[in-house]
Amino acid sequence: MKKSKTKGIIQFILLFLSVFTFFVMGSSNNSASAADNSLQKVKQRGELIMATSPDYPPYEFQSSGANGQNEIVGMDIEVAKKIAKDLHVKLVIKSMNFDSVLVAVETGKADMAIGGINPTPARRQSVDFSKIYYTGGQSFLINASDVNKIKSQKNLAGQNVGVQTGTLQYNLAKQYIPNVTIKGMDKTTDLVLALKTHKVDAVGMEKPSAEAYVKNDPSVKMIPSTYKLTQNETGVAIAFKKGATSLTNAANKSITEIQKKNLTQQYLASAGKYMKVNTVNTSMWHYWDYFAKGVEYTLLISLISSLVGVLLGMFLALMRFSKLKWVRAISISYTEFVRGTPLMVQVMFVYFGIGVVVNLPALLSGIIAVSLNSGAYVSEIIRGGINSVEKGQTEAAASLGLSETDLMRFVVLPQAFKNIWPALGNEFIALIKESSIVSIIGVTDLIYQLNIVRADTYRGVMPIFVAMLLYFFMTFILTRILNHYEGKMKHADSE
Repeated sequence: MKKSKTKGIIQFILLFLSVFTFFVMGSSNNSASAADNSLQKVKQRGELIMATSPDYPPYEFQSSGANGQNEIVGMDIEVAKKIAKDLHVKLVIKSMNFDSVLVAVETGKADMAIGGINPTPARRQSVDFSKIYYTGGQSFLINASDVNKIKSQKNLAGQNVGVQTGTLQYNLAKQYIPNVTIKGMDKTTDLVLALKTHKVDAVGMEKPSAEAYVKNDPSVKMIPSTYKLTQNETGVAIAFKKGATSLTNAANKSITEIQKKNLTQQYLASAGKYMKVNTVNTSMWHYWDYFAKGVEYTLLISLISSLVGVLLGMFLALMRFSKLKWVRAISISYTEFVRGTPLMVQVMFVYFGIGVVVNLPALLSGIIAVSLNSGAYVSEIIRGGINSVEKGQTEAAASLGLSETDLMRFVVLPQAFKNIWPALGNEFIALIKESSIVSIIGVTDLIYQLNIVRADTYRGVMPIFVAMLLYFFMTFILTRILNHYEGKMKHADSE
């Protein structure tokens, strides 16, 4: 019996995935086979949507600027602004992790991706690239205390080298440095912190970015790389969706003008001024509005996801008690599937996967993913609570002539919620912390803002400490509220 039940669940999951894949692949194939209207779409929309990871100075980073207003700046941003200006459209910037920017282009979330991207042959298989607009080269950051120990790339043999996940530097270090141990991380700020705390011996990055860190942080130094590289491996270009030829050609016209007038040097100089402004005042109080915005979004996501999660969880739990096998199968399949996959994968699937069919904003995608995930766990908590109600209670209620609906509504669920209140409270608290995963798609929650402050100030530990305190305050206050209502429930039972 159990074997056939498990088989049915597996078949349901496979059927769901097959149907979804059919629609997604069908949508992708239709868009790929359609005539190129990428430039026309941008002009009709009046917006050029760009994906980037603003934690890589001087290419792109966030700055409070001289006027105190937060904005994403850098050489790449100026290049994108130039292209948008030439197209007579508005530039819209979508922030996300670096390893997601090309996916955003492939899935239509953005018209182009920019961020010190090297147009390697492997990447050209997935996206189209503009002309190379800047050639910076590769280098390494090391601790200033190691200048006598690590004088050149040869000294990195057998050492720990940190690189950003999904970058060219990852493959280069693996290919050219003998016996190297590679430590991949999503954020450049995490890599620099790992370097300063001696978790890695060096960090591979683009030369302009390494120079930016050296100028603003005396605790690190730079050594050049000795890689034998092609122009595609030393230059940076803009990524576009496969087949977006008209938009790529339009961008190339702007790049040609940028190169003729040598505008990249002006853009770099402008980025340097913003970086200098960022390091004038690196106190955490100066960045209070960043943290405040992060707390606001974290609480918003957690609150909505908690409410939706409870409603969905209750619905799924009641489905488990249905007399219809197919209803129970859907509930079991959903719960097992969601609990068996990481929340990070679910967030990316909702944003990029479902985004192929329906273009959902990052914030809404994050809320949907966290809500769906929470619903699966809450359903099991509620199911346990319903099972904890003594059978005699239901028998007594049935003898009084209550219908099954009234029995569940007035007898079972009120007692079940009293029993599971501590477990639900733990789920709500966990949700505040787990919601931080939405930062990978550019939702400006507390973790996202933390990384921005770290990139701006070149301070690795203090922003983390501030974020820890803020998470503690949020969870502590919620715990006190939950304990208050738990006490009221116990007091009501004792009367």
